[in-house]
Amino acid sequence: MSELQVIYEDKVLLACDKPAGLIVHADGTGAPTLTDAAAAHLAAEGRADVRPQAVQRLDRETTGLVLFSLDAETQPTLDAQVAGHDMDKTYLAVASGRVSWAEKVVRTPIGRDRHDARRMRACRPGQGKPAETRLRRVAERGGRTLLLVTLVTGRRHQIRVHLASLGHPIVGDALYGGPRANEGLMLHAWREGVTHPVTGERLRLETAWPARLWPERPAGL
Repeated sequence: MSELQVIYEDKVLLACDKPAGLIVHADGTGAPTLTDAAAAHLAAEGRADVRPQAVQRLDRETTGLVLFSLDAETQPTLDAQVAGHDMDKTYLAVASGRVSWAEKVVRTPIGRDRHDARRMRACRPGQGKPAETRLRRVAERGGRTLLLVTLVTGRRHQIRVHLASLGHPIVGDALYGGPRANEGLMLHAWREGVTHPVTGERLRLETAWPARLWPERPAGL
């Protein structure tokens, strides 16, 4: 397993940049996890007694920012921020095709796909669970569009389902009809705002620019 890419660390929080192909939590198969990597990192610092707990999770092929709680006493404060939608998390996604809008809010409900347990699906009003995704176009190139994506809710596969429902599936997302890509799934958790559970300070966390999605960072981002 490659060395953990740490973005932020103190006594109660650890934020890191997850690579593609790594799950966050154990799934019973014995596959290595990001949680294992975080525990090994802490042990190397003399903190082997600390048990990191992921505050949120990312899909196996999604890259980017994952926040861990390192303190059982303050973790409920973080959980409350997640439940109250007080953590603002921003993703970068490369959608297939050129979108016709500069900004868009998608509020299509999301539910499980009865025909494929791996998938979620966009539902009719009154079905599934409420979901809201905010999209902003930031760049276009070669039949692809780079989008800045903000989640208001956090349903499973939410960004993937909503973009597919618009006819612009994420590049590399074969599960939802996206074109295959050597770069893999073109979805990255880039930024997160969180209130520190001890100091009350509002932290603005950000990974390095993910050049695998887009070679250069567009002006204004």
